[in-house]
Amino acid sequence: MSTAGSTEDVLRQVNQFWSMLDDLSQNDPAAYRKFIEKQMEEGAEFSTPPELHSCLRTQILEPKTGLLYINICSWKRVPAPQDLSSSLPVCAGILDTGTKESQGWYAVLDVALNPAVLQESKADKADINNVYMLALSFAQQQHGMRLSQEHSVVNCSPKGSPDDIHRRLGFQIRPNISKQTERVSQTPVALLRQISSLQSEKQDEDCAAQIISRPVEHMKKDLIQVISTTFVEPQKPEYQLEVKTDTAGVPRSVELTVELPKVRSVSECQLRISKDDILLEVEDVYYLLLDLPKTVNEDTASAIFNKKKRRLSLKVDVL
Repeated sequence: MSTAGSTEDVLRQVNQFWSMLDDLSQNDPAAYRKFIEKQMEEGAEFSTPPELHSCLRTQILEPKTGLLYINICSWKRVPAPQDLSSSLPVCAGILDTGTKESQGWYAVLDVALNPAVLQESKADKADINNVYMLALSFAQQQHGMRLSQEHSVVNCSPKGSPDDIHRRLGFQIRPNISKQTERVSQTPVALLRQISSLQSEKQDEDCAAQIISRPVEHMKKDLIQVISTTFVEPQKPEYQLEVKTDTAGVPRSVELTVELPKVRSVSECQLRISKDDILLEVEDVYYLLLDLPKTVNEDTASAIFNKKKRRLSLKVDVL
């Protein structure tokens, strides 16, 4: 079938649907109101942000020692399991890292489940422990970590604000749509546009990795199976890291050059530096975490982005 023919078919179906809604609004206003409210409510669920439920803390043993925080979140966008014997859908965000003077290097991961799953687990300690084990196993398998067998529940994680969690999970706050009382008085065409917009958010905003696990009673070595993702794992850019010395051979500075051909502006880059490591992120594009060969004074760091060559150059003094 030709493209023109396919387009005509779609337009014809849309016109038929609009006509049906016009008839419904005139002949059965109550049914029309119920239909519209149902469609808008279902779409609006996907505009609800994830909410923090609890936070785990454990030790990362490999490949780099530090603390791992896992934020367990409740999110209506994550589907509920069909029944007790079916697999458990889970949504996970990107891994975030940082350094604090009091505890050193750490990583933060957000794992979201349907609110019904966490509500059911609330009354049963064994069930919530299964959720925690699922999250810990995901971190190990997806990010190549070896974790301590011990974990604790803490009040919050570093970078644990709602904005941070939303960013890592790929949630974006949209402007509020019209109130419900106004929706049902709009024309079918206008309402269809709103419904279509909400349904598009279901598909387009879901940029975090989606995973699914086997039922708890069958969890053995294959705890988690990744089934789909619209989140593209950031790539590691090409870089050169050098220690510059003076004429006497004494280390004076550390210089880093990173090739970023997909970056157009330095505003796209997030750069964090501590005395012993450096993190460069370009959301969904690049991720570079490096241990520095020398201890540095992060307050002396300076960076320049060459727009023509798409190259970032950083220099920092050695302590």
